[in-house]
Amino acid sequence: MTTWELLAVLLAGVGAGAINAVVGSGTLITFPTLVAFGVPPVTATMSNAVGLVAGGVSGTWGYRRELEGQWSQLRWQIPASFTGAILGCWLLLHLPETVFESVVPVLLVAALILVVAQPWIQKWVGRRSVDPGHHPAPLSGPRIATMVIATFAVGVYGGYFTAAQGILLMGVLGVVVPDHLQRMNAAKNLLSLVVNIVAGVVYSLVAFDRIDWAAAAVIAIGSLIGGFIGARYGRRLSPPVLRGVIVVVGLVGLWRLLA
Repeated sequence: MTTWELLAVLLAGVGAGAINAVVGSGTLITFPTLVAFGVPPVTATMSNAVGLVAGGVSGTWGYRRELEGQWSQLRWQIPASFTGAILGCWLLLHLPETVFESVVPVLLVAALILVVAQPWIQKWVGRRSVDPGHHPAPLSGPRIATMVIATFAVGVYGGYFTAAQGILLMGVLGVVVPDHLQRMNAAKNLLSLVVNIVAGVVYSLVAFDRIDWAAAAVIAIGSLIGGFIGARYGRRLSPPVLRGVIVVVGLVGLWRLLA
């Protein structure tokens, strides 16, 4: 990529890191950007997963206070995200690239639909959430089992593609673990980080030569900055503007994939 293209990827990384900390669909900024600059879809996915680890760290750190008191559920969800991500990575590495190239436009459209529907998802989750300062009731056995299965499924999706996994996690948490939104967002950031770390490590070990390391490094720098910005100021940004940017960039990437 040229210097100007790398600069555009850097800015996309900043946006993705900020959006991931607040909404959870930042991949829809960086992935289409890489594809639009001619990076093959599988390479773009791997490079994106590696680069967004840094943003996941800064975003999770920014929400560390909201993570307090959530270990009772996270001790079940972290292993589910971890194992799901491994399976998702295995699928990406072992299925033919033609399968990914056929499936990814469908996943991208589904992710964009989730982004558009995010206000309704958040509103529905909000109705099920508890007031700040109150703690949810302990989870029953069936709820824990449902939570683990759903978190595992989202982990598989995240290891394979990653886009909008945060929104999926918010939906899962809203169904199974009624809590207030900022605490659920903190848990979402941590679980997404687990998936991205697994994907980044796996791809680095077994597909080192298939990663665009320049793009991954630039995304890492940008997303690290963006994660801090999102955690600190993201709540003040206009959600419709964020969704509009994501949808426009996602449609450009979709057009580039299908062209």
